[in-house]
Amino acid sequence: MVYPDNLRYSSSHEWAEITGKTAKIGISDFAQHSLGDIVFIELPEIGREVKAGDAVCEIESVKAASSIYTPLSGKIAAVNNTLADAPELINQKPYESYIFTLELSNPGEADKLLDSKKYAELCEKEAGSH
Repeated sequence: MVYPDNLRYSSSHEWAEITGKTAKIGISDFAQHSLGDIVFIELPEIGREVKAGDAVCEIESVKAASSIYTPLSGKIAAVNNTLADAPELINQKPYESYIFTLELSNPGEADKLLDSKKYAELCEKEAGSH
């Protein structure tokens, strides 16, 4: 599995690509692989204020429905509407298929997220426990 070094990761398997005071948010390769074939995503509401750890939308695969959590606090600025018609893009390109973008209210929260090395260690532990 791939965990790009330029991203930060949450322990609930979301990634954040932070540029200044905005962040693109998606789910990791580990998460999409665990879910299996993704068949539907409910995109979050633009303009909604969220706090790190809040559930912001639902994703459904052939195996299960899961919540997507925001790893950072802020206001949802945009959503990736392409995913409404083609949710399988998350399986095909998990790091290009962001789900939403955030205007960050507290950019310092990013320091609490995992870097790619620590995230890979977390995934290895989880994979070993199944």
